[in-house]
Amino acid sequence: MYRWLRCSLFALLLALPFGSILRAQSMQQVAIDADAATTPFPHFWEQIFGSGHAILSLRESYRNDIRSVHQVADFRYVRFHGILDDEVGLYNEDQHGNPVYNFSYIDQIYDGLLQRGVRPVVELSFMPRKLAFNPRDLHVFWYHPDVSPPKSWELWDDMITHLAQHLVDRYGIEEVSQWYFEVWNEPNIDFWGGIPRQQSYFDLYDHTARDLKRVSPRLRVGGPATAAAAWVPAFLAHAASMHVPVDFVSTHGYADDTVENLFHSDEKIPQDDRVCRAVAKVRKEIDTSPIPHLPLLWTEWNVIGADDARDTTYVGPALADTIRECDGKVTEMSFWTFDDVFEEDGPIARPFEGGFGLIAKGGIYKPSYYDFGLLHQLGDRRIASDAKDLIVTKTADGGLAIAAWNLVDPGHHGAMQTMDLTLAGVPAEASVAIQRVDDNHGNVLPRYAAMGSPVDPTPVQVSQLNRETALGAPEQTKLHNGKLTLHLSPNSLFLIKVQP
Repeated sequence: MYRWLRCSLFALLLALPFGSILRAQSMQQVAIDADAATTPFPHFWEQIFGSGHAILSLRESYRNDIRSVHQVADFRYVRFHGILDDEVGLYNEDQHGNPVYNFSYIDQIYDGLLQRGVRPVVELSFMPRKLAFNPRDLHVFWYHPDVSPPKSWELWDDMITHLAQHLVDRYGIEEVSQWYFEVWNEPNIDFWGGIPRQQSYFDLYDHTARDLKRVSPRLRVGGPATAAAAWVPAFLAHAASMHVPVDFVSTHGYADDTVENLFHSDEKIPQDDRVCRAVAKVRKEIDTSPIPHLPLLWTEWNVIGADDARDTTYVGPALADTIRECDGKVTEMSFWTFDDVFEEDGPIARPFEGGFGLIAKGGIYKPSYYDFGLLHQLGDRRIASDAKDLIVTKTADGGLAIAAWNLVDPGHHGAMQTMDLTLAGVPAEASVAIQRVDDNHGNVLPRYAAMGSPVDPTPVQVSQLNRETALGAPEQTKLHNGKLTLHLSPNSLFLIKVQP
């Protein structure tokens, strides 16, 4: 019987295509020299996060989630839509049509952020309806912001000037000069109703930038905040010709944006590579423009969202791969979003509907929450590596922090990957600590299903889910003659720390 089984298995292996055998078990050899030259590795991926619209920041759930993300990431800035929306209450008019300003909610919003160690990227949007040229030019989002141009540039200038002066008076120029002021959101699509769209946005930018600089030249202003990495050459050419101040360039791009939208071509570019290919394109556009070398803020991005992938362990390897590719090309990247307190299509109905954030409805930590926690531990100096699934860094104490992953896109099947690391420049038996996020570590989805997938989990249930899926203490091991073998299951992310 055993002889027959062995023969049958051998015949089956012979019948399989060679590529299928390789997919069943991938082997990789990687050499790392801890004494190799390093380059700066600022943590550009974890300092800015996006969120929905401004009024959400007054909610307890939103503020609790800020505290939670602070525990795993270097969370310094948050960006959201709608600081000028009617629900925030900044702009009104008296019976004679004169502007009346109310900063009550503005102050509560920014006070709350600063008290939690977060500064704003002030996205100056959308139009107060009494200031709108077309008060009925409403976006389809659930909260229906008005995307109209202003009815009067004089009134727009007065509002922006009063807002900026109030912020400087309340928080001081030393503080507010560290904020970013971004003019509007995605004016190249249906978030802007000006005609013609591009030139009317440039008019909006010109007025806004000059208004801010009149209050203080130290205020930082930028744009064009476009979808799909659009308009940057035209925007910079316009700003240069009109002598309009620009302190940074901002734009957006997602892994599941189309190649046609991002690059205006039919080139075959894998989704996982699109964000950083777009970043590199814009970086080149800036540096060959009349205003070169400006900081680039990628103020919206996320990984592939198909099959609710943003709730799964896929996010960690996709995030790490994006960090690897975008390093050195971008100043800051703002992951959209830090949590699922979010209302573009109305309030989130239940946890795990494929939302953008790291934290699901009710405060449940997704695998991506722990992924950011692992990558936060990378050092601030990078050692070059040819490996496409590895980031090697040096830590402040002279040790190594290494991220390794096994990326498998949504809808695809992957295999176990074995990675043999050979390390030089460290003790041959150096101590090693390993943490991971995979199907069995930091993955709340099976626990949530076992709980019965409650639509409205209670605080007790949320606490239980977070407690049961929290990453435990790192696994302690050591190198063996300078070698370490890793076994990475599909869509696992490892963080390996080698002691100095």
